[in-house]
Amino acid sequence: MQTTTRETVHLPQTLEPRNPGMALDLDWVMRANANRSAIERRAATLPGRRSVKKDYQAAWLCRAITCIDLTTLAGDDTVGRVARLCAKARQPVRADLLAALGMDGLKVGAVCVYHDMVEAAVEALAGTGIPVAAVSTGFPAGLSPFHLRVAEIEESVKAGAAEIDIVISRRHVLTGNWQALYDEMRAFRAACGEAHVKAILATGELGTLQNVARASLVCMMAGADFIKTSTGKESVNATLPVSLVMIRAIRDYFEETGYRVGYKPAGGISKAKDALVYLALMKEELGDRWVQNDLFRFGASSLLGDIERQLEHHLTGAYSASWRHAAG
Repeated sequence: MQTTTRETVHLPQTLEPRNPGMALDLDWVMRANANRSAIERRAATLPGRRSVKKDYQAAWLCRAITCIDLTTLAGDDTVGRVARLCAKARQPVRADLLAALGMDGLKVGAVCVYHDMVEAAVEALAGTGIPVAAVSTGFPAGLSPFHLRVAEIEESVKAGAAEIDIVISRRHVLTGNWQALYDEMRAFRAACGEAHVKAILATGELGTLQNVARASLVCMMAGADFIKTSTGKESVNATLPVSLVMIRAIRDYFEETGYRVGYKPAGGISKAKDALVYLALMKEELGDRWVQNDLFRFGASSLLGDIERQLEHHLTGAYSASWRHAAG
């Protein structure tokens, strides 16, 4: 729970005991491996094997909306743009469509912005229960001085951010310095206080799936509430093979510790059909509990527009122009 001068936001994560972390277990970390060919074969079967239609598809698309971190991370962001994005977060689909679907009151999972836009987003979302997430720690590269990265987290929390998306130092993974990664993540978690922390691994820059598996475990051991694929700024962002590695690390961590850690794929997920594949993957690998928005989020800016378009097609039988479903 994050208290601001405006309101008290109760995060959905309060339904679960928060992951407190644990001592760094290097033996466990070094045992983590990834069979690339097997992982890629498994991932390749998902889009073709799991398909839902008609009312079932509409229901899953509505679930996907509740799991979206509606995001704007552009250099030309303005208070006006953030206000429009927050209006879309409050009313993600046209009211008449939601009424026809019996889904009045549907909202996204969070709104994600840079630090400078946190206060504007908090004000625009007052009374909605939608948390504001701030990207932090020198996003996207994570190469600013360490004390400034910690201070940035603290400032965003003071401004009202209830979730903090941090970026790890990729060099710690690439050089196998797991103690340094653990210590960094512990410091970031401490700076967040009661705000929940999502650890962005920037998987497209980690070199191997084995590194992804080990970095996932270390961040969870250090107390991450979520692990997240990407900043959205890398050349390769969320992929199904990477997702499979990360969610199996989450499963292993849960089986070992009893604590559930969330998962957030981000970057390049813009189509409703892709959202359905990710939800199917979560359900198959981790079960129904992990397709709730306290444990699963999409980092996306354009995904919501395509989902709304598909829901309108479900109800009317006709596709509308994509420009009619802008996010903000």
